[in-house]
Amino acid sequence: MKARRLTYKHSRKTLWFGLAGTVVVIVGSILFSYAQTQKKEAEKMNPMKPVPSDPELRQTLTKDQYKVTRECGTETPFHNAYWDNHKPGIYVDIITGVPLFSSLDKFDSGTGWPSFTKPISPDQVTEKRDSSHGMERTEVRSKASDSHLGHVFDDGPAPTRQRYCVNSAALRFIPVEKLKEEGYGQYLSLFQSQQRGQQQQTGEANPQSK
Repeated sequence: MKARRLTYKHSRKTLWFGLAGTVVVIVGSILFSYAQTQKKEAEKMNPMKPVPSDPELRQTLTKDQYKVTRECGTETPFHNAYWDNHKPGIYVDIITGVPLFSSLDKFDSGTGWPSFTKPISPDQVTEKRDSSHGMERTEVRSKASDSHLGHVFDDGPAPTRQRYCVNSAALRFIPVEKLKEEGYGQYLSLFQSQQRGQQQQTGEANPQSK
């Protein structure tokens, strides 16, 4: 009888140790997975990460993307990915993932290319004199990847009066609902502020709804 009790206690202890070990493994796996996800998200928008080599870019970019970003090409107007995209979200560097423009600053310029009144952060774009094709223009490049984006003109709408005419091939669009998942959760506040402003305007226009 005594031996049977000892065996029972030993079995319970073994079971508890087994369960504890399983819990530790599961928690460890979850934490590792979370850490890896955070690492990947940080890498997506890390402006300090090395820009891929030219052979790598030739493999990862499409023909149009490579021509625009590395050879200062221009894509066909009205036949590109984002010229008529009206969804809320941000546009990031196709090579580094650094945020460049927001849909909040996008407008229809009638040119057939995505147009913005300003970049998300002026520090992420550089300007350069462009005298090619017999014209005097100001080229816009991504600072992180040194990619050709397009040109900036002074015929845009208020308040900046600027028109950043950008090639879709140099950008990747991330819709609002994907910002957190893609590692750009900090930019959600831009669109939440806009939503609050719209709600306030709606309330002021319809005082009876208060």
